[in-house]
Amino acid sequence: MKIVVYFLVGFAIVIQLFRPDFKNPTVDEKVALNADPHVMNVLKTSCYDCHSDETKYPWYQNVAPVSWIMSDHIQRGRKALDFSNWANIDPKVKLLRLERATQVIKNEMMPKHEYLLMHKNAILNNEEKQTLEKFFDEQIIELGGSTSTLKKYNI
Repeated sequence: MKIVVYFLVGFAIVIQLFRPDFKNPTVDEKVALNADPHVMNVLKTSCYDCHSDETKYPWYQNVAPVSWIMSDHIQRGRKALDFSNWANIDPKVKLLRLERATQVIKNEMMPKHEYLLMHKNAILNNEEKQTLEKFFDEQIIELGGSTSTLKKYNI
């Protein structure tokens, strides 16, 4: 039994040596999203940790394997929709991502539940959801898309 405990403690120590890179890239304000202050407040509170280069890292970023999961979520979030690189996103891709963003907000799939466990302030209330939905709809229309498809299917 002692051998198993020693092995587990040793393993827990060794995995701490394998750390992801948690450095935020520099944000170029010329290409970053610049929206209404109310929209920006909602996005920065509930979305920016995973969907921008302005991630605020908590203390547990230093604890493996949580750090690995966190790094993966941030990388995938930035790849899906990066508000820090807003002006550089291809308009067709941006249109698809905005349609998806509207869908995941309405279906309460974002922010992710595991993120909300440690970030209660990121929970979106109905007003904040409507703020984001309205902003996303405006952006979709600006890109030449239509929100009627989304509303038709109630997504």
